[in-house]
Amino acid sequence: MTARPLAADTPAAQGVDAGGVEAFLDAVEAAGIEAHSLMIVRHGRQVAAGWWAPYTAERKHLLYSLSKSFTSAAAGLAVAEGLLDLDAPVISYFPEFEAEITDPGSRAMLVRHIASMSSGHTGETNRQAAQTDPAEPVRGFLLLPPERAPGTVFAYNQPTTYTLGAIIQRATGGTLTEYLRPRLLDPLGIGDVAWQQHPAGRDLGFIGLHTTTEAIARLGLLHLQGGVWEGRQLLPASWVAEATRRQVRNDDGTPESAQSDWQQGYGFQFWMSRHGFRGDGAYGQFCVVLPEYDAVIAMTADTHLMQQVLDLMWRHLLPAFGPEPLDGREKADAALADRLSRLELPVVAAELNAPEDRDAWSGAFAPEGGSCPDQETLSAVTLTAGTGSGAAGAPGWTLSLTEHDTRLDLRFDSARWTVDTSPDAAAPIAISAAWTDPGTFTADLVFLETPHHLLITCSLPNRTFTARWRTAPLVPGPLLAQQAPRH
Repeated sequence: MTARPLAADTPAAQGVDAGGVEAFLDAVEAAGIEAHSLMIVRHGRQVAAGWWAPYTAERKHLLYSLSKSFTSAAAGLAVAEGLLDLDAPVISYFPEFEAEITDPGSRAMLVRHIASMSSGHTGETNRQAAQTDPAEPVRGFLLLPPERAPGTVFAYNQPTTYTLGAIIQRATGGTLTEYLRPRLLDPLGIGDVAWQQHPAGRDLGFIGLHTTTEAIARLGLLHLQGGVWEGRQLLPASWVAEATRRQVRNDDGTPESAQSDWQQGYGFQFWMSRHGFRGDGAYGQFCVVLPEYDAVIAMTADTHLMQQVLDLMWRHLLPAFGPEPLDGREKADAALADRLSRLELPVVAAELNAPEDRDAWSGAFAPEGGSCPDQETLSAVTLTAGTGSGAAGAPGWTLSLTEHDTRLDLRFDSARWTVDTSPDAAAPIAISAAWTDPGTFTADLVFLETPHHLLITCSLPNRTFTARWRTAPLVPGPLLAQQAPRH
């Protein structure tokens, strides 16, 4: 189904100072934070929305750990339907492992403990669990005895959410997506989503959900409204209240922890913040819910500076949320709307769009030093000069990436962002490419359903290339895996 747009209004009509939103955009840009989208909802109305080209409103984006907050909603629904008991031992949902899970701590672990990241483990166990049993990570996790009593210590630990998701899927007889579709996604007006799976047929739960920025905003708005959507109670109000309050402490007792939005406590797959609560994911995927201001901020990005993003929200956006509609702000509202409509990621800075000696550049380039540490499977890069004309009469080019027995061809004709929208395109990738000096070719590849860029540089004198991720995908794999799954 196609998602219905959120009701929209001007910032001023909902008491939002457009100048504060512009100040936030200025600060994000000045900090070198690469934002991909921003949506602000106030009093149930969308008051600001923008996407940095080549990202677009309809494009699904990898949420990373913000996926956990959708799993939380599935857990709340399953509890309400009597399919999930927060006070049941985790092992009770996996009787086939009963005989071999003998550690008292593992057997004492309750569903509420894995829902609140308080399994008793003192650190991340994702790699250990996968190594212990690659085919069944739940078994691998349960075979790792917790160091402390469950419920007594917080540790951000991926297998806890994975196991919660596995329990829900076992109890409901379908994937998380299938369970959520009629109960939450369709009523919220959320269209197509995609969730990575392992093993096949089991949504990951803790990571891997791809959906739109507006879907993030809708999930936040649902929780802001106590689980009510268009007059209908989709999520029990009691679950929303429990999921979005502190279930376990995670501060270290230092004065500095008071300034960290990752040490304010943890709920059921939601973080408590210095202001409100939130779901978030690696590299800046945010669903920030601010009950005090009756506001939701949805954002996607590609940055390591996640605390700084929140700091800038608190500094610039919170003061912009006023108690009453604002008069005489038509010009400010229009200026913000215009700016949001023209957002774009920087393109490759070109010294020339095409070289004079096309033949010299045509052909294959080998990895510098024999391999690329960031992308070891990429064995060759090839440039091919086209015979037609591209932008401004410039001849088009094709950049080809060879990975094992797969070849990915990307056409470009200027440094501007180019996206292959043809039905047979191998992946949703945008390319900006140009010659940054007479002997160097540079390409920036944006994998549009993820936060990630792959930066490729070819050297003519050496006939070699380098390739590096600006931020490395948390789940390594071939280039064509860096997109939403097509089950």
